Amino acid sequence: MTAHPISETVASLMPRAKAELTELVAFQSVADPAVFPKSECEAAAAWVADALHAEGFQDVDLLDTPDGTQSVYGFLPGPAGAPTVLLYAHYDVQPPLDESAWISPPFELTERDGRWFGRGAADCKGGFVMHLLALRALKANGGVPVSVKVIAEGSEEQGTGGLEQYAQAHPELLAADTVVIGDTGNFRVGLPTVTSTLRGMTMLRVRLDTLEGNLHSGQFGGAAPDALAAMIQLLASLRAEDGTTTVDGLTTDAEWDGLQYPEKEFRQDAKVLDGVELISTGTVADRIWARPAVTVIGIDCPAVVGATPSVQASARAQISLRVPPGTDAGEATKLLTAHLRAHAPWGARVSVEQVGQGQPFRADITSPAYTAMAEAMRIAYPGQEMQSSGMGGSIPLCNALSELYPEAEILLIGLSEPEAQIHAVNESVSPEELERLSVAEALFLQNYAASKKA
Repeated sequence: MTAHPISETVASLMPRAKAELTELVAFQSVADPAVFPKSECEAAAAWVADALHAEGFQDVDLLDTPDGTQSVYGFLPGPAGAPTVLLYAHYDVQPPLDESAWISPPFELTERDGRWFGRGAADCKGGFVMHLLALRALKANGGVPVSVKVIAEGSEEQGTGGLEQYAQAHPELLAADTVVIGDTGNFRVGLPTVTSTLRGMTMLRVRLDTLEGNLHSGQFGGAAPDALAAMIQLLASLRAEDGTTTVDGLTTDAEWDGLQYPEKEFRQDAKVLDGVELISTGTVADRIWARPAVTVIGIDCPAVVGATPSVQASARAQISLRVPPGTDAGEATKLLTAHLRAHAPWGARVSVEQVGQGQPFRADITSPAYTAMAEAMRIAYPGQEMQSSGMGGSIPLCNALSELYPEAEILLIGLSEPEAQIHAVNESVSPEELERLSVAEALFLQNYAASKKA
């Protein structure tokens, strides 16, 4: 079978794509100045802006969003009367966690075992490069048939909502006929997948105080209320014995009726140790796509090395709650806050701070844009039909866009398939997926433009 011209063009562009992703991954663009300097994010934003300028984008701008970060915007006009498509990615990344656990340095793109390793390689710097590849392929094959807006967010991983707030204050900026969010992933490598639902999230910090100061555990332990022990007991109240999330008032029995996730495959993808059980009940798809899930993502407490025999006076934890479609994130935040206040033991003083929130999302996969994407994926992935799945993660911007532009169609694709290990050590991207999804996106833009002319 003769290769499609778009496929041939993208294949020829892959060495350039690798070089650019190497440059982009090198920025330590964690949008938390307590972890890495803000200048790293600013440098990454400038790189993205330069890339858009080089592709002929107009009105390229670094948008100062209310959370103190920058989002990069650009506009590429298409033919007269053509529809407008918004392409989304984010250049900020998760912290590298334990850098000693990385086989290669987290901010150096490294090829190994047929994959490219580095923080942000898949989530979501690779997504931005995917957009560039698709547009370049179209330029080399008759031109870009639609008007294109690109927005690259600078704080998606922090969940602080800067871009959503900016978009709400400037509703005309991101208006489009359809939106391609390049921040999800195929169900598995080689299986073309669009994401039909996203869980929302709320992020809270809880602090418990029990004493005016730390005490000698020999002199006072046994009667003095230990704030760290109180925190452990409080956090344990968020889960049943089988691991099911148990926030008072939050429904946990919804079921997923789409593509299923076999338990054996999930255990392999999640790298669950032999003999360790999965938590909660229902199908794996129920648990990760249709139900709430609470995770303790951080605790402030003394390190083991250098610990002293003390009763702790205070303790602090950060809690993430994933919220499924059908549940309002604001209501979930209220329920979680009330649960924490009600279950703190021994009259410990409780303070709760909200640090992030995003609503869940459900796409209309019967829309014309999804038909155009299905046709594109048949060519990009020969012999495969497009599948739809849920995603347990959150992209708060999706709901902001759907509220601002209710007529716009929103598609979610991307490079974060299970082997990518996003948010974990040794994150990587499959260059084959980058190539095929770039082809799919380019063909989608052609198909979508043609459907609007018909």
